[in-house]
Amino acid sequence: MYPIVSITVFLPLLGALLVLLMRKSSPQVAHGIGIATSGATLLGALVMWSRGVNETGFAQVEQIDWMPSIGAAYRVGVDGISLPLVLLTALLFFVTFIYSAKVRKQSHSFVALMLLLLTASIGAFTALDAILFYVFFEVSLVSMYFMIAQWGHEDRQRAALMFFIYTFLGSLPLLLAILGLYLGSDPYTFDMRVWISDPPLDGLAAMLALIAMLITFAVKTPVFPFHTWLPAAHVQAPAAGSVILAGVMLKFGTYGLVRFAYQMTPDAFREAGVVILTFGVVAALYGAFAALAQTDLKRLVAYTSINHMGYIIIGVAVAALATDPAIRATALDGSVLQMVSHGLVTGALFLLVGMLQDRAHTRDMAQFGGLIKVVPVLGWSFVLAAFASLGLPGLAHFPAEFQIFLATLQVEPVAIIAILGIVITAGLYLRAIAQVFLGEVGDKWTAATMPDLNIRELLALAPLLMLIIVLGVAPGWVLDVIHKTTIALPF
Repeated sequence: MYPIVSITVFLPLLGALLVLLMRKSSPQVAHGIGIATSGATLLGALVMWSRGVNETGFAQVEQIDWMPSIGAAYRVGVDGISLPLVLLTALLFFVTFIYSAKVRKQSHSFVALMLLLLTASIGAFTALDAILFYVFFEVSLVSMYFMIAQWGHEDRQRAALMFFIYTFLGSLPLLLAILGLYLGSDPYTFDMRVWISDPPLDGLAAMLALIAMLITFAVKTPVFPFHTWLPAAHVQAPAAGSVILAGVMLKFGTYGLVRFAYQMTPDAFREAGVVILTFGVVAALYGAFAALAQTDLKRLVAYTSINHMGYIIIGVAVAALATDPAIRATALDGSVLQMVSHGLVTGALFLLVGMLQDRAHTRDMAQFGGLIKVVPVLGWSFVLAAFASLGLPGLAHFPAEFQIFLATLQVEPVAIIAILGIVITAGLYLRAIAQVFLGEVGDKWTAATMPDLNIRELLALAPLLMLIIVLGVAPGWVLDVIHKTTIALPF
């Protein structure tokens, strides 16, 4: 059977090399290669999905000796936690390539960087060797740095540098934790499956490793007070960069929280569970209140990302504190599903804000008004995505957040205060909709100055909006995959 995981990981890298070899071709050729390669990668992710996962560990594992003298190997595979994120990643990159087909500034470099970032992203979610994970993790930072610095907005250089410094320095504690886990294993190995099945550290060593990992993933998620790089990065990044940063790269933090911190130092994680839960509650409330204060539409969406990441952290912390396996699985199911739904919803919102900025050349909500009469397709699409973000039943966030809060009520009822974040999010999005899309139309906004969505934009946006509805109405097809792993976890 052919190695579909490795093909899916490295196919974008081959596409990137092809684009660079054809630097003298037209921008249309470069974008065509990008769309075709990302489409083939999405097909590979769908084949991986069709092969499924099992309840006994990782599935679709592929392994080749790499550095046998130190126990490092090329190891990739998936389980119910990583497979939905692989499919989400492939989909978001595909629609982003479609949307970005308008980019003419250094288009070959843009497409090549995006394809490199696609390989790094899927590689991070499928890596089963800690060194391999760290390599993919770091490559993604470099790719996004150049994405922001080269194709971002007016203050892009400062935002790109802030992003890189925060996330690069933030990743160093993870490297120390990986070395600690390696030195604690017997025999020495970087095999993440071994560290998960038999955690190599205990006591103080495990707690120190946990703290190191929490620092890294707190910066990457991000949570208060490690979040200050995020609003600047989102505001200055091109729309494509914002979609990938929010929809995919923030999940490195929450995925790492589950895969490394929760699974590799379970006892220490349980001891620190209340502290981690507190950080999640603070992130959920802070993100909502900070978003409420924004007048820049893109910055508003960026702060709601912090709010939703807080819910994921709450779910993972509740799972660690739960003694009932069913409650633990419910909390983790909700957290992983929230990672997927957040990618879809926030990805759609950043695309829509990018489309609006392309037309109006501003993100200031005070400059708009009545736009739903001028651009009804764009307007109603934003309303749908905003309603999904505020947790409306029948849309993507609701089943995820319902499970998280249901488990929270049974384990740490006081943490349910985080549900106030949903109320605040509802208020801020209703205000944004009223200010931007309802009311009287400004004199400068006409069909001539602000056309509605074109075919390319519709093709990019439609899959996300459809999945937002499908995941809200019938989440079982994703939850079944997630649950196969979460219900089998021993702790």
